[in-house]
Amino acid sequence: MKINLATYVFLIICIFSNNIYGAASDQVNTNSDDFETSTIEDEIYDPLESVNRAIFSFNNVADKVILEPVAKGYKKLPSPLQSGISNFLSNLRTPLVVVNQFLQGQGSNAFQSSGRFIINSTVGVFGLFDVADRIGLEEKEEDFGQTLATWGIGDGFYIVLPLFGPSNLRDTSGMVMTMMTDPINAYVVSEGEAWIVPMRTAANAVDQRSKIIDEVNALRDNSIDYYAAVRSSYYQNRKAAIDNVDDSELTPLPLISIEFE
Repeated sequence: MKINLATYVFLIICIFSNNIYGAASDQVNTNSDDFETSTIEDEIYDPLESVNRAIFSFNNVADKVILEPVAKGYKKLPSPLQSGISNFLSNLRTPLVVVNQFLQGQGSNAFQSSGRFIINSTVGVFGLFDVADRIGLEEKEEDFGQTLATWGIGDGFYIVLPLFGPSNLRDTSGMVMTMMTDPINAYVVSEGEAWIVPMRTAANAVDQRSKIIDEVNALRDNSIDYYAAVRSSYYQNRKAAIDNVDDSELTPLPLISIEFE
């Protein structure tokens, strides 16, 4: 078969072009960041993931069926009443906040929190009104989990607690320490009013949940893996709390867990 000059030139151009563009198509520009997970994800140790996911599913159903509807009903209460309940519950947590601030070497914050507790418990009518905030004594949160972290104790493995939600070995230990040392709960138990302890825990859960209804729903509806999203949210929030990051810089993801206090 004879090939004329024009056909021969065309074949040469096609072969040359294929070599150039074929080689270029094989050269995919990648960045090492494309294959890296975030620092938060790398630090999460979740050896009990299958069990955690089962408990998480149970908690999620309980939240949808019980906690969220109750929280929405709570949100319908008059704003002054909601604020009063929230302030009261917050004031009850203050004594242990003071203890943890001292344990973390935050002497100045501990004295300020002590002042908050005294002022709000008296002038603020048992904490129903946050009078201390109006005079510059801002609320600060510290717990035994944060204290243990400050002392250099690592997270340990990730745990999802029934009803209480996401945690880790260190923060669960901190929760147990709270149960054992909370002076308010100890007092009501000594007075034969132990029923107040679970009621207080439930009230805290509803109050906390009412503040993140929209955030939780957005996270639940928009996450490819809701379990992983909540796990990441928990660690981001806890890291920010341990590092004492200003509230304005905290991650917008909700902290979906329940405090014992």
